[in-house]
Amino acid sequence: MTKHTILIADLHLSPQLPVITQNFLNFLTQHAQLAEKLYILGDLFEVWLGDDEEDYQSVKFALRTLTATGVEVIVLRGNRDFLLGTQFAADTGCQLMDEPLFIDLYGIPTVLMHGDVLCTQDTAYQAFRQQVRNPLWQQHFLAQPLIQRRLLAQQARQQSQQHTQITHEYIMDVTQEEVAKVLQSFQVYQLIHGHTHRPALHEFELQDKLAKRYVLGAWQEQPPVILRATTDSIEFITLCT
Repeated sequence: MTKHTILIADLHLSPQLPVITQNFLNFLTQHAQLAEKLYILGDLFEVWLGDDEEDYQSVKFALRTLTATGVEVIVLRGNRDFLLGTQFAADTGCQLMDEPLFIDLYGIPTVLMHGDVLCTQDTAYQAFRQQVRNPLWQQHFLAQPLIQRRLLAQQARQQSQQHTQITHEYIMDVTQEEVAKVLQSFQVYQLIHGHTHRPALHEFELQDKLAKRYVLGAWQEQPPVILRATTDSIEFITLCT
């Protein structure tokens, strides 16, 4: 098997959608175990209210089984699971990393992100993001009983749905200016992210060179699509479910 790395995002695993969870479990045993590394670029879960979450035991066990075989699993936090913490990492063997994450992807300097911070035109969301990423806010939130956190998360989800309904799609997409800013800050020409649920390869000129932005898709779209990188290529692959 050719040496390769797999990148995915936006699975939004939820007890309410067991089919997607089963697709992910199948993916781990049929595809991920053959890879060197698996990068999960945010929103693995639809919601994560703290490492005392009672759901997703099968997912955590499957991830632990995968990492125990020697496959590196690197997880970035998304806008739905930004409360993933050290206990989750210990339970699964996954490595939790902050974004933006700079890596060498088989000789190509690359930046990995979830992608929500790139949507700078959505000022209401960016203000909310700044609030919930504050360590003091998180400490206060996690100190509350899980049942109370569930109620607060439900209220936040309803507000988010209302915001999405009245906000133009282009506002919730990434801005080219922010993409260029991130790439220039690392002096690289390849970015991979999720969040927008618009899988595609975007090519553009940056500082007189060709730059590439790979956008990962959401797993609610059937069949799901993953990004597979080898020493020779990077390509989207559709999974058979």
